[in-house]
Amino acid sequence: MENLHNKRKVYEKLQLVESEIKENPIEQFRDWFLEASENPSISEANAMSVSTLEEDGCPRTRMVLLKQYTYEGFIFYTNYESRKGKSIEKTHKACLHFFWPGLERQIIIKADLERVAENLSDGYFHSRPKGSQLGAVVSPQSQEIPDREFLEERLKNLEKEYENTEVPRPENWGGYIAKPYEIEFWQGRPNRLHDRIIYKLDGLDWKISRLAP
Repeated sequence: MENLHNKRKVYEKLQLVESEIKENPIEQFRDWFLEASENPSISEANAMSVSTLEEDGCPRTRMVLLKQYTYEGFIFYTNYESRKGKSIEKTHKACLHFFWPGLERQIIIKADLERVAENLSDGYFHSRPKGSQLGAVVSPQSQEIPDREFLEERLKNLEKEYENTEVPRPENWGGYIAKPYEIEFWQGRPNRLHDRIIYKLDGLDWKISRLAP
């Protein structure tokens, strides 16, 4: 077994101080996201983990892509009948997490989730490459399947069926908007004395405080 005790990195690139942050966490997210998007070491700044609570009481985490953010919340798309979809439909909550090692930053977002309007899901679905549209139709996400050929055969059949026609959005596929009520911004600092600034929604206002690392 490998001993990992000495695998560590010194965080010293940036800092996070109250005098420089935005009053609204979405504006702070926007600033950090733009920096991450422009950083050549970060290939997918919109990659985020989504953690949901399963029936056995254990959280389950997976990576998805953020597709839009507004002052109201963060939007991503999935199969509503997937494991994450079923968990969201039951609890209507999730935790989103962004980690950008190139900037020594992470953001943790606790949110209430609800489905976006169907016209938004339709619009995004039809903006995707046709192969991705077919993939959403082909895959019974999170269900057991016999083998890889099961998917390949279904894809071949659908490619023929929709060769010259538009692929309809499946009713069980669409978007969620995660409406945040708590957002933590984490900036790595030397000696593990990291900067942690947390925003908590209090009515219509955001309260800002600093957490010990």
